[in-house]
This record gives sequence, structure tokens and C-alpha cells, in this order.
Amino acid sequence: MKTYSAKPAEVEKKWVIIDAEGVVLGRLASIIALRLRGKHKPEFTPHVDCGDNIIVINAEKVHLTGRKAEKDIFYWHTGYPGGIKQRTKGQILEGKHPERVVEKAVERMLPKGPLGRKVFKNMRVYAGTEHPHEAQNPEILDVASMNAKNKR
Repeated sequence: MKTYSAKPAEVEKKWVIIDAEGVVLGRLASIIALRLRGKHKPEFTPHVDCGDNIIVINAEKVHLTGRKAEKDIFYWHTGYPGGIKQRTKGQILEGKHPERVVEKAVERMLPKGPLGRKVFKNMRVYAGTEHPHEAQNPEILDVASMNAKNKR
């Protein structure tokens, strides 16, 4: 028996829409990362992008457990002396681009390198319910009903 290895031309990509309203951030991110990578498919091949295209809506309504809204801090540096800046997850969720919290959580669960960057581009995150991907006929994945702990 020979080991099957998928080729990029043989991979069939689907479009999946996920509603993040009230879903716990870490659980949502792990499910998205699994789907983006293609590990849910029997023809998964580690060096090929076999995952689906994911659309996440209502990213601003994602739920953080515990005190992560105040305790988890994102740091960045401006490049100037003394230019370290910081913002908490709660501040980002209340700010101008709340979808960045979901993007960063998923990005950190994907592999680092060229394949991880390519796979990450297959995800689109929107703060509200509107998205411009109706023509792709995405199927709905209800993450909240997969496990009782997914929704708070």
C-alpha cells in the first residue's frame, strides 16, 4: 500500500462562514486554524495548502474568558528610542479594528514560514455581519454548537 500525497491541483477548497458571536476566542481560533490548514480532510498533506477558505463574521462580539481583556497585552515598537507601545485585548476589541484580535490568535496557531503565510491569506475576518463573499456560496459552520464550552 502506498502513501497518498495530495498535489496542489487536486485539492478541493470550500468556502466556510463562521459566526464568532459569543464564542470563546481560543476555541474559535483553534477550529479556524485546523480548517485553514486542512487537517480535517482525509487527504491532508503537510507540505500542501489543503485547507478551506474561511470567512469570520461578528469578530467584535467574540468572548474572552477570565481577565484576558485586561491582562493580555500586545506590544509593538515604533523604531524610535523609548518607542515601546502596548494595548490590551479589551482595548483592541473596543477600538477601530476589533477583527485583529481574531486574526492574531489564528496567526499564532498556524505554522511559521511560507506555507503558514499562504494559508493565513485564506481567512477573511469582518467585525460586523456584512461580508462581500456571497457569490462563493459559503456553507455555515456553527462553532458554538460543536461543544457546550465553545459559547459563553
